[in-house]
Amino acid sequence: MNLYKPVIALFYFLLCNLMLSAQNKAVNRDKYRIHITYTEEKITIDGLLDENIWQIVEKAVNFQRVTPTDTGYAIAQTVAMIAYDKNNIYVGAICYDPTPGKRPVQSLRRDFTFMGNDSFAVFFDPFNDQTNGFGFYVSPAGAQYDHLGYERNRFNIYWDAKWRSAVKNYDDRWVVEMAIPFRSLRYIKGYNEWGVNFGRLDLKTNEKSAWAPMPRQFSHCDLTYTGTLIWDKPLEKSGFNYSVIPYVTGKIIKENIPEENTVKDWGAGFDAKVMLSTSLNLDVTVNPDYSQVEEDRQVTNLQRFELFFPERRQYFLENSDLFANLGNSNARPFFSRRIGLNVPVNAGLRLSGKIGDRWRVGLMDIQTGEKDIIPASNFAVVALQRQVFSRSSITGFFINKEVTGSYNDSLYRGYDYNRVAGLEYNLASPDNIWSGKAFYHQSFYPGASGDDAAAAGELNYSSRYLKAGLVTAWVGDDYVAEVGYIRRKGYFEVSPSLRYTFYPSQTRILSHGPSVKFDMITDPAFGVTDRETNFGYSIGFRDRSQLDFEIAEEYILLDRDYDPTNTGGETLKAGEAYNWVSGEAGFSSDSRRLFTYSLSTGYGTYFNGRRFSVNGSVGYRFQPYGSISVSADYNNITLPQPYSSAELILISPRLDITFTDKIFLTTFVQYNNQIDNINTNIRFQWRFAPVSDLFIVYTNNSFTNDFKSKNNGIVIKLTYWFN
Repeated sequence: MNLYKPVIALFYFLLCNLMLSAQNKAVNRDKYRIHITYTEEKITIDGLLDENIWQIVEKAVNFQRVTPTDTGYAIAQTVAMIAYDKNNIYVGAICYDPTPGKRPVQSLRRDFTFMGNDSFAVFFDPFNDQTNGFGFYVSPAGAQYDHLGYERNRFNIYWDAKWRSAVKNYDDRWVVEMAIPFRSLRYIKGYNEWGVNFGRLDLKTNEKSAWAPMPRQFSHCDLTYTGTLIWDKPLEKSGFNYSVIPYVTGKIIKENIPEENTVKDWGAGFDAKVMLSTSLNLDVTVNPDYSQVEEDRQVTNLQRFELFFPERRQYFLENSDLFANLGNSNARPFFSRRIGLNVPVNAGLRLSGKIGDRWRVGLMDIQTGEKDIIPASNFAVVALQRQVFSRSSITGFFINKEVTGSYNDSLYRGYDYNRVAGLEYNLASPDNIWSGKAFYHQSFYPGASGDDAAAAGELNYSSRYLKAGLVTAWVGDDYVAEVGYIRRKGYFEVSPSLRYTFYPSQTRILSHGPSVKFDMITDPAFGVTDRETNFGYSIGFRDRSQLDFEIAEEYILLDRDYDPTNTGGETLKAGEAYNWVSGEAGFSSDSRRLFTYSLSTGYGTYFNGRRFSVNGSVGYRFQPYGSISVSADYNNITLPQPYSSAELILISPRLDITFTDKIFLTTFVQYNNQIDNINTNIRFQWRFAPVSDLFIVYTNNSFTNDFKSKNNGIVIKLTYWFN
């Protein structure tokens, strides 16, 4: 198939939409402006706001509602203020609380669940591109939350920065004080204006509010709608800044299956961050260890394809969108979790950030060791991004995986090398109503044939009432991206979607409306292999509870033998076609309550049989010290003989205790009879200094039938952030 015609056509379509909207100016930058005041006064971060500077700085007032409606001023008003010295940006806020009762907070844990906690937040757009920035949040209990913002309204919560905050609570208000070091931010020297916004979530009034207003269909942290932060004088380059984060760890791992084997080991390594400029950062890692990273939440897998789990390792997070957001959800040429999960990482270098007003660069090189049949390999990634028009961008990239060690041809199933190069165009209108993407990727490897490319395009429209989208994609049968996440190959996809939302006034219902999504996949000859049509209806209530309905029709032509239960039973044969219809209904309760629950159930035909499902969760929080919850997923799949029927059960109890804002204990168990495993994880964390931790982690894996242990282990890890 000729890939160029659909790619060029879609690119032209996106470009035309961009040209129509590119004449508009940034939405809030002219009207919402606030000066940041320089001070040489010593500011103590205690939540009192008793320093003289807080009396004279300009105030951000008259916060406006974002939800449940985006009209009018907030009931719970906020006064925000901002200052700086040579080392830090200081943010103060008075959060007025006109509603009696306890302020809802889930815990004292860092990176708390945003929608479950009252909070105040500040959002920075230091590059004035309304695309990349930082968010810092504080709850009334003093818990911190931070994120990296990218692509306007997307964010990564696993990123952590070093900053300080304090809170004071009173009957009618709570007060926040923050100190955010310049070395924790990235910015372009010489700018005298940044984008900024202040936000507030008050669960007692059920309001999200912001200083610079934004439409309710967008995220609270959307950088599209930031106001202007005016500096007294342009920021200059700061002095040489670096951070070194060494670690030491000890492990005892006991393998009970297939034979008893106890491994005792210790290790040491470090990460380092060097600010080459105010906007360009060099990350170094030597012998990293990720044993303290929380394990993935298991799910019942009834798919024919690999599941996707997000990256949580700190080394890969800053400016990660340059690498991780290449491609689309089904065809990512780079997926960092391919690196270092089954083999040790020896060392890595990563250079990323802004170079000039409109250029971003990302360079990464990682060397891994060998383990079992997997040889040592080198991974290199180069990405160069240019901002075009007001908020769109063009990105070129090159990814290389090179085997550097010896290996056995009969056992190792990879290639000597695998390379992928590509070009991507990201569309973003100034008001964020239009967004989209078009890309073309080419893979290279020994013996590559002609059908070794991938291309796709996406266009989305999002207004107050209407959301619409169209995705088209083509992945060649011989396209190979060994460092990527490729769900399937050899297909063409068309996927339109449509959602309409009504906003009634003066009723218990906040919003409601229908949605429809159609997804069709064909083989290279345009024969339909997969088709799914979903009709849904959602009802959102003013108390934050939610009711959803869905009817789905699916068609699948199997391209390989497949067991619909994924339990290793008798398989349906390749070449057979199946068509079925199912329905589902679900309800989730008001997340502001101490006791919360959700429940959904579905029933319908499934391949050549039937499927009944129930999943839900219950939870109780004893604020602010933690919560206890249980989630469960039950699937009853009935198939005719000789195929295997199955009852699939996944139960996950979890206990989360925050003794203080520095001492945490998390215990969770995952019972999954689909993979015959009970996973237990107990994780103790003591944050004895900013972003410096002592971890003690215990893990155990057992069989579900007799509870016999497969393996267990304990890890002790100590990290410290210098500078």
